Amino acid sequence: MSWTDEKVAKLKELWGKGNTASQIAEIIGGISRNAVIGKAHRLNLSAKIKTRTATSNQNFENSKIEKNIQIKRGRRSKFKSLIIEKDFEPENPKQLEELDENSCKWPVGHPDEKSFYFCGRSSLKDFSYCKLHLLYAYQPKGKKEEVADKEEIPELIEKKIQSA
Repeated sequence: MSWTDEKVAKLKELWGKGNTASQIAEIIGGISRNAVIGKAHRLNLSAKIKTRTATSNQNFENSKIEKNIQIKRGRRSKFKSLIIEKDFEPENPKQLEELDENSCKWPVGHPDEKSFYFCGRSSLKDFSYCKLHLLYAYQPKGKKEEVADKEEIPELIEKKIQSA
């Protein structure tokens, strides 16, 4: 297939209108999409297709950011609800062999010490830790505005431990 002056003129016209390479190949006939892309590249035609994909990518990124914000809000509210609770069950020290699916597996002390044990409180569904240790293990990701919240959490947890 050879590019005639008529076909090149038609390519330039259709390309300028924003048609896709597939559409141009169909309209001109007898050429492939890749042939259209190659000729447009050799003619140094502006890449209008890129701006179209960049716009759709931007919309995708915006929707992705909005979805992440919703997830963070949901996660943050779950942890705040745990902080509001004031009563934690007492620790039930257990050795490794005594742990089961419903036991908190938070280690207390150093494994080399004889006094080492696991918390043993009832763990929350789908987690390995009790309510108190869940606050330590799964701290919500946050922004600078949440720094105050993060500073309050350890103090509150220390108070809870002392009162338990």
